[in-house]
Amino acid sequence: MKTTLQKSTEVKRAWHEIDASMFALGRLATRVATLLRGKHKPTFTPATDGGDFVVIINAEAVKLTGRKLTQKVYHRFSGYPGGIRKEILRDLLKRRPEQVIWKAVRDMLPRNSTRQKILRRLKIVKDRKHTFKIDKKA
Repeated sequence: MKTTLQKSTEVKRAWHEIDASMFALGRLATRVATLLRGKHKPTFTPATDGGDFVVIINAEAVKLTGRKLTQKVYHRFSGYPGGIRKEILRDLLKRRPEQVIWKAVRDMLPRNSTRQKILRRLKIVKDRKHTFKIDKKA
């Protein structure tokens, strides 16, 4: 049997719509990361970008388990002395719920040069309304 490697030009990309209110944050992020990388396809090749487009709706209704709302903290550092900024998950979820899901998915993707290309195919919407064309057949 001959092994064939998938080329980026031969990839057929489908669109998937996922409702965030049906999953816990971590379960949602792993499912989305798998679809974005193309690991669900039999033609998966780690070095090429063969994943699909993913639209996540109802970002503000994502489920969280345990005490993550009050205990999970997001850190940013500006590079200057005293430049550390901390934000609790509850506050970030109120302000930008799309960012919470985006960060969870980003951290589940490999840390290499393909991560930014993969994340461009991720579309996150706060509520149910979006303008992306989803193929019902795929």
